[in-house]
Amino acid sequence: MYFPWRGSSVWIYPVFVLLGCCWEAALGQLSYSISEEANKGTVVGNIAKDLNLNVQDLETRMFQIVAGSKKKYFEVNLKTGGLFVNERIDREELCGNEDKCSMSLEAVINNPLKLYRIEILILDVNDNSPRFLSTSQMINISESTAAGTKFPLHPAHDADVGKNSVSSYRLSQNEHFSLATQKGGNIAPELVLQKMLDREKQPFIQFMVTALDGGTPAKSGSMTIIINVLDNNDNPPAFSQTLYKAKVYENVKIGTSILRLNATDLDAGQNGQVIYSFSEVSGKETDLFAIDGNTGTVTNKGGIDFEENNAFEIRVQARDKGFSPLTSHAKLLIEVLDVNDNAPEITVTSLLNTVKEDVSIGTAIALVSIFDKDSSTNAIVNCKISNNVPFKLESNYKNYYSLVVDGPLDREKAPHYNISITAVDEGSPPLSSTSIILVQVADVNDNKPHFTGDTINIFIKENSPTGAVIKTVSADDADTDQNGKVSYSLLQDNRNSLPLSSMININSETGDIISLQSFNHEELNTFQFKVQATDSGVPPLSSNVTVNVLILDENDNNPTILAPYSEHGSVNSETIPYSAEAGYFVAKIRAVDADSGYNALLSYHLSESKGNNLFRIGTSTGEIRTKRRMSDNDLKTHPLVVLVSDNGEPSLSATVSIEVMAVESTADVQTQFRHVPIKEDSFSDLNLYLLIAIVSVCVIFLLSLISLIAVRCHRTDGTFSRYSAPMITTHPDGSWSYSKATQQYDVCFSSDTLKSDVVVFPAPFPPADAELISINGGDTFTRTQTLPNKEKVR
Repeated sequence: MYFPWRGSSVWIYPVFVLLGCCWEAALGQLSYSISEEANKGTVVGNIAKDLNLNVQDLETRMFQIVAGSKKKYFEVNLKTGGLFVNERIDREELCGNEDKCSMSLEAVINNPLKLYRIEILILDVNDNSPRFLSTSQMINISESTAAGTKFPLHPAHDADVGKNSVSSYRLSQNEHFSLATQKGGNIAPELVLQKMLDREKQPFIQFMVTALDGGTPAKSGSMTIIINVLDNNDNPPAFSQTLYKAKVYENVKIGTSILRLNATDLDAGQNGQVIYSFSEVSGKETDLFAIDGNTGTVTNKGGIDFEENNAFEIRVQARDKGFSPLTSHAKLLIEVLDVNDNAPEITVTSLLNTVKEDVSIGTAIALVSIFDKDSSTNAIVNCKISNNVPFKLESNYKNYYSLVVDGPLDREKAPHYNISITAVDEGSPPLSSTSIILVQVADVNDNKPHFTGDTINIFIKENSPTGAVIKTVSADDADTDQNGKVSYSLLQDNRNSLPLSSMININSETGDIISLQSFNHEELNTFQFKVQATDSGVPPLSSNVTVNVLILDENDNNPTILAPYSEHGSVNSETIPYSAEAGYFVAKIRAVDADSGYNALLSYHLSESKGNNLFRIGTSTGEIRTKRRMSDNDLKTHPLVVLVSDNGEPSLSATVSIEVMAVESTADVQTQFRHVPIKEDSFSDLNLYLLIAIVSVCVIFLLSLISLIAVRCHRTDGTFSRYSAPMITTHPDGSWSYSKATQQYDVCFSSDTLKSDVVVFPAPFPPADAELISINGGDTFTRTQTLPNKEKVR
């Protein structure tokens, strides 16, 4: 490709180099060339076309120049793919006197990640003229100097290189001198005496020397030469060798002796005494070195740095002390040896500002380049990560590396990493440098909200006010920001027939569970629902917890007297014979309480006239019996009042009145079953209800016994870990106290009468909070209560 610019050309040499990498990145190398001082915006080449990239992908795939010099001399037009000049380019400023001047750039394109290396060769243009160190040079020449003697001149310096540097010298017309040049690293001009001088005829001679470069058009610089013709001193000093060579390490101590010059003069006296000095044609090297005029010892008077100059070429001269001093010249070449005095420099170019914790292994997050100013083995650098982090360095080429992910990341364990990269050279002793890279790990929604347990039990008293907060649930989410923001909701279950939406509600932000109605233990003693905690991530994650609501019984129901007796103020009558012995069965009072637990545990108490201590009642059975035989002093009619009370706090009660009459004949005594009026013509609703109740109680009792036997035979440790084990207690009066995981019953039998009744007292849920009643033979009872193991909601 060819691009015109000021008569110069831009050439593109595409070269692709494939380098192996563990991650999916392609490495290529392009080479371009461009002349220095090109205008800003000058297109170097179409990088998209040369790399076979689609122009439309440059911007979406974030094509960028990520490495190079401190100044951005080049940029890429993402619309066209053109690589253009962004800053003024001065080859002399960038590379000095080096013959070849190039710039290395690195370009990166993502999705997938590809890395390209671009080398741009900076071509020299003839923009600098040759210049002498001074505008004039005076040379003292004895009139007796033989023809053919040569005198060195100040060389001209041209900042350009190659053909644009100094290529020739010209001398203005004169009759005594001609110009000769020495070919070597640099062209050195010398005056050649063609015709002997005559001081008496012409003590001073003046002419011009012009230096020309090889550019087109050529540029030039001039200097005036003044010849001072001296009187006779016919033997100049002679150096032992025309070229002296020495080696010195950089950073040597100032004043170190480097070399000793030696020159002799055949003349006698002052004409044979030699003084050493640097030639006037020497340049800035004299700022670093000094020469002892008497001994010829060369020392350094400034710091020597291999990285700035690896060699010095100095012209020295020996001059005698004659009236008309004669001089001779020699060349001193000092080679500077490298010392490992520069630590490696680490440059990091980040490709990602943050790294997601679910990033795949092998993803490149930064480019690392290492540079050491030293040379040879001192510049060989080894790079590694010095701390234990899930990242590694992959070598691209030379001292260029990619920092890639080498293991799984977890923001909840490590939200950021300080990656310590250490570069060590192979010098002796080795030097190292360390760079710390901070990598922030971005959160992804990878943690569900977490409840402290799978089940939550809530205890609430019946008849509690509506709108009360009965429980606050809470779930933690290890993620951050929106990923960790939790909201709560009731999880609908079609299998649950209860209208949960009218019973409870939950605050989506705080997790407060609010009752929407007052609960009745007799209608509903427990229910279950699930609460779902959901975070705000994308996609959202959730978890559930099961909530058991246990409604605790309150003593809000009075005992109810069962038929055939009535508690509504009517008087019920019973008859007994005068001959009744002590313990004669008179009647049995039956009562039930809609409450449960102690609130439903009934006790019976008898009240009769003072002084008439004829009857007693079983406090737990309700059986009225005679205490003794009747005497002639006893009345025929005995009014009794039976008080039935529960064990709630406060206790509720009901009363029934019974009139007991003593009769002479046993034929007049009605059977025990006369208390149940039977209608001959129809089956009453009360009888139906009683029948259903008796059958239900029998079925429940039988199922309870079967369950008890099954549990005792097959239970294992932990089966009832959450509740107490079943227990049956037998009392002297023939009653059983039965406690099970979900209910507690007191089963009472009367073995000494014709009646056998079963009274079942349901216990509150759960049984861990239930109460155990032990009935003793003396119609007294002992009450043992186990407090709930969870806080009851009031």
